[in-house]
Amino acid sequence: MSGNRPSSRSRILAAAAALARDAGPGKLSLDAVAARAGVSKGGLLYHFPSKAALMAGLVEDYIAEFEAKLDAAATEDDTGEALMKAYIALSLKSLDEKQPPASWIFSAMAEDPDFLKPVNEFRRKLLNRLLSGSADRTKTIMAYLAIEGLHSLKLFGSDLLSGEDRDAIDAHLLSRTRARPASSRE
Repeated sequence: MSGNRPSSRSRILAAAAALARDAGPGKLSLDAVAARAGVSKGGLLYHFPSKAALMAGLVEDYIAEFEAKLDAAATEDDTGEALMKAYIALSLKSLDEKQPPASWIFSAMAEDPDFLKPVNEFRRKLLNRLLSGSADRTKTIMAYLAIEGLHSLKLFGSDLLSGEDRDAIDAHLLSRTRARPASSRE
């Protein structure tokens, strides 16, 4: 295999992520993922023996990618609040990406009660990292909870906040860290 060619596992995860963005993870089929990744269904099943395992792989891949981006962004700034600044900026960018609601997560949890274990471990580790570099524990927790709340609204496909309200929340979070200015929404 060429050093620049992605592994079958990586191609499968990239195909699954693209299909999930296009049609929603609930409509994801193993056959469609295998075809898009250019692997046989047996090759897909070698890496991911079930749809639940594929979904868990997507979640783990997303966490690893988010952590890498967070670490890279945080090292660009050596202030005590660098990690929080990076977390807020990356989270708001992710929240603005148009994707179908992730209600599929509930069926994945029903199939595998431990499905969210890596997510919860990541959240605990992240919160501890944010708190360790924070000058104000309460403000850090409040900012973290605001972002988690925005993620929950997106997860449930809830259009509860107006664009103006969301802009105000973004501006408040960004001003806390002197991060990039908020973009206006329609």
